[in-house]
Amino acid sequence: MQNNITMRDIANRLGVSSVTVSKALSDKEGVSDELKQRIKELAQEMGYRYNTTARAMKEGYSYNIGVVIADRYASMTPSFYLQFYQFLATTLEEEQYSGILHMLSEEDEEGLVLPRIYHDRKVDGFIILGQLSKAYIAAFNDTNIPLVFLDFYTDQTDLDYVITDNFYGMYEMTNYLISCGHRDIAFVGNVHSTSSIQDRFLGYYKSLLEHRIPLQQDSIINDRDEKGKFIDFIIPDKLPTAFVCNCDQVAYMLISTLRKQGIRVPDDCSVVGFDNDIYATLAEPGLTTVEVNSKEMAKAAVNKIVNKIRTQAASSGRVLVRGNMIYRQSVRSIL
Repeated sequence: MQNNITMRDIANRLGVSSVTVSKALSDKEGVSDELKQRIKELAQEMGYRYNTTARAMKEGYSYNIGVVIADRYASMTPSFYLQFYQFLATTLEEEQYSGILHMLSEEDEEGLVLPRIYHDRKVDGFIILGQLSKAYIAAFNDTNIPLVFLDFYTDQTDLDYVITDNFYGMYEMTNYLISCGHRDIAFVGNVHSTSSIQDRFLGYYKSLLEHRIPLQQDSIINDRDEKGKFIDFIIPDKLPTAFVCNCDQVAYMLISTLRKQGIRVPDDCSVVGFDNDIYATLAEPGLTTVEVNSKEMAKAAVNKIVNKIRTQAASSGRVLVRGNMIYRQSVRSIL
């Protein structure tokens, strides 16, 4: 690949002016959307790199986006969030931005200490990955810096969120279990911990309601405290025929716990998860689960934050990205 590709090189390839290329790469008016896309694709193909330092000095932007992840989430599901961050970084690069990762400690979250990269004005906006406390969200929102929240939402309708369709995904999963003959189905997860777990529980519950299956209180099995720290499972004396777990890591841990008690999956009971992360394939047997479309969620989050920065637009609300069912060996039909 040729080094030091210039706008003139791109312009010559397409038979347009350097000014047209500059406008397209800066998303300015005067160039059709179709031509903008052709120019951006060719620039990426040729290995063109912006002189972001000069551009930042000229336009007053850093062309950096902060990505905040609470320590507790990164330590719980490292592969899931690492993959999310990789997709974010790749998509930001396509938009000529860089991602700066900030790991938020529990102490800083409780003390409402905002990231140093905010105070040092090193970023133009933030993508918050994973649910944080309402007080911390409020402190961040009060700064008026562009924000997009990824993989969770709150009752504040004036903020921007990008989430997977947790409700429908778990609704579809529970319907599948019922179609396999299961009617004694437990839900594993703390419904007060995150909005994602709540929505997955509600999808599970809607499926039960539609099939006239009563919800038993002992069918809700806790997996963590409200700060996200895992706790030991309490398996009901009467074993359900299936367990719906709020995520693949919890399903993996549950299968290990059941195995220690001599309970075999799927022979004695079925287990399903959510996310389709590394735990889905590490589990034995492989987990039937809902695959979260992290790549599309990352693209939606980047599009939102870049649009807010460039247009200074107000909030545009929630974006739902649908997942896909992945069928493996952890479910047995009992029809």
